[in-house]
Amino acid sequence: MNCTNTPPFDGSVVFAEALWDHVTMDDQELGFKAGDVIEVVDATNKEWWWGRILDSEGWFPASFVRLRVNQDEHMEEYLAQFEEAGAGQEDRAGLGLNLGPGLPCKEQMRSNVINEIMSTERDYIKHLKDICEGYIKQCRKRTDMFTEEQLRTIFGNIEDIYRFQRKFLKGLEKKFNKDQPHLSEIGCCFLEHQTDFQIYSEYCNNHPNACLQLSRLMKLNKYVFFFEACRLLQRMIDISLDGFLLTPVQKICKYPLQLAELLKYTNPQHRDYKDVEAALNAMKNVARLINERKRRLENIDKIAQWQSSIEDWEGEDVLSKSSDLIYSGEMSKLSQPQAKSQQRMFFLFDHQMVYCKKDLLRRDMLYYKGRVDMDQMEVTDVEDGREKDFNVSVKNALKLRSLASDSVHLLCAKKPEQKLRWLRAFADERLQVQHDRETGFSLTEVQKKQAMLNACKNHPAGKPKAVTRPYYDFLLRQKHPSMPSALPQQQVFMLAEPKRKTSTFWHNIGRLTPFKK
Repeated sequence: MNCTNTPPFDGSVVFAEALWDHVTMDDQELGFKAGDVIEVVDATNKEWWWGRILDSEGWFPASFVRLRVNQDEHMEEYLAQFEEAGAGQEDRAGLGLNLGPGLPCKEQMRSNVINEIMSTERDYIKHLKDICEGYIKQCRKRTDMFTEEQLRTIFGNIEDIYRFQRKFLKGLEKKFNKDQPHLSEIGCCFLEHQTDFQIYSEYCNNHPNACLQLSRLMKLNKYVFFFEACRLLQRMIDISLDGFLLTPVQKICKYPLQLAELLKYTNPQHRDYKDVEAALNAMKNVARLINERKRRLENIDKIAQWQSSIEDWEGEDVLSKSSDLIYSGEMSKLSQPQAKSQQRMFFLFDHQMVYCKKDLLRRDMLYYKGRVDMDQMEVTDVEDGREKDFNVSVKNALKLRSLASDSVHLLCAKKPEQKLRWLRAFADERLQVQHDRETGFSLTEVQKKQAMLNACKNHPAGKPKAVTRPYYDFLLRQKHPSMPSALPQQQVFMLAEPKRKTSTFWHNIGRLTPFKK
């Protein structure tokens, strides 16, 4: 399934607007910036389309563009681009474009967008109803085939989403002006429910597990036949169950796009303007929050793997308090009372900082040496010169002083810019903790345990533990084939398409630490 609609190629010229930048070094692909107008020439492949911008042609990912409500407007924008590039009347005629007697007024365009929002919302409710009544209801009757835990994994909290979306649609219907859609004031509906939309976070985080569980079951014919029987009994459209389960993920990333389009056709004097503007920002924040939570949950496996590679680990797991690596690097450490300088590798996570010692021979092997509770630490900048607590001369130093004890750590970076980067990282760590507290983000015990179990499987007993460069680096050096075979990563919401690249988390650790030779 695809977030974008397939263009109706009936001989007319079809235009799309770029939602994100598409940067490419391949001459077979079409590069563009967000907001560019693209003439869609061929859309027979559902993931990669062939398009044209002025005199450039090439493949581009269909999910990076959106076919807008009114195609006439695209023709006007496209011609404006063409004229800016110096094209004359002959060039315009050569394009075979006919703008007609005139464009529809802004009110008509706003009506089109409002009608599209209402229509897609009603369709979405039907999808959710079909999943809940057509699949889940039937699955619960077959206790011989499904456990409650399996159903929870496959369908997540989609029943909660269905209940919420029905309530949300009722609110939209009350504000919808059937006779004059352009007068509808629906911005307040999004604002009223902006926190409710966060229930999508749980669903999006669970979605990869749902796909995995479903693919295992679909290897057995009895499940294939059962799910097809459910679809036919409910008289659902011909889409597989995994396609239906993708719709909530696609829906939450579509709201900001619809609201941005609505705002574009809403006059500043319109009574709904301020609410639509605020609703757009609110839904962008919801999508950003869900995306961030998804990234954090993908990271915990990497953090667990990192911990399992550290020799002589002591105390509780990193995941018991933390879920995000903020920054890492090498500094000299002095601690009271001995004030002996030690070169250490520091890994700053939310809530804590772990420090390790490098192996003298194997530079990619680290030994655990301790940790600092950042919730109890005050970070201060130290001027170059004599430091009074340790009575030593320092350069590029900063100090960690415990608020709960007399413990003081003096850390020295090699260069002034490294010290500034660390001070910024410590500030970022506090902001991250505050943000998590405000948004209610936390890991469950099950998630922590599963991550540690996965890490143990990756490091069987008897094999040396060492961090290696990821396969991701190899992929980065590869050139696209003539016809792109996979969809690039979306920049706004990475779950909007079923095909996704691996997380860059481990690549970032490799870049920030001296693991690479």
